[in-house]
Amino acid sequence: MPIERRPLREQIKDEILERLGRGEFAPDQPINENSLAAELGVSRTPLREALIGLEREGIIVSERGKGFRFAPMSPGEFHDLTTIVAALESLALELTDPGHLRSVAPRLLEEARAFSVPEAEYEVIERYDDAWHDLMLSGCPNERLMDLITSLKLTMHRYERVVVGDREVLERSAQEHERIAERLVAGDVPGAVEALKANWMSGKDRIIKRLEA
Repeated sequence: MPIERRPLREQIKDEILERLGRGEFAPDQPINENSLAAELGVSRTPLREALIGLEREGIIVSERGKGFRFAPMSPGEFHDLTTIVAALESLALELTDPGHLRSVAPRLLEEARAFSVPEAEYEVIERYDDAWHDLMLSGCPNERLMDLITSLKLTMHRYERVVVGDREVLERSAQEHERIAERLVAGDVPGAVEALKANWMSGKDRIIKRLEA
């Protein structure tokens, strides 16, 4: 783990979220604190502090005498996460300087039109989607808001794996990104916000359908 000027518990928390997003932990999997602390090269005290923080966010759960475990996946949780992230990204877009949005809009449109990789590995899809949204919101001045969005999206990645390799999902996502970019090119930020919300809601419905199948 890289050394950063942040509390160790926060670094540990981010590392756990990264691994969770990569699918290294299964839903409802018990957490062996000794093994995980050794694996991360930290003591149990900051690890436990990180786990308590993750419990407050609903990512892990604990039972008296049984320790911590990763929370099971559920359509209800994904619905809640998507609703929150859609609202936060919309706010971030509204807070961004319109001039900055006009400057990045052509690139956003170009990338949305170019992305057509129906057989892409999950990591490629994930990087494209994250990078596209990061570019769109790169001018947001509220760093705390952006940190919160990043943290929540790491949790969401484990759900998004259920649609890996789905050509229709990739095509629809690219089309939805194209509509957002077109609104930004036209200088229509309110229209872009509505298209962004529609992108998140459409993705939510697709994944929940798979979870309930």
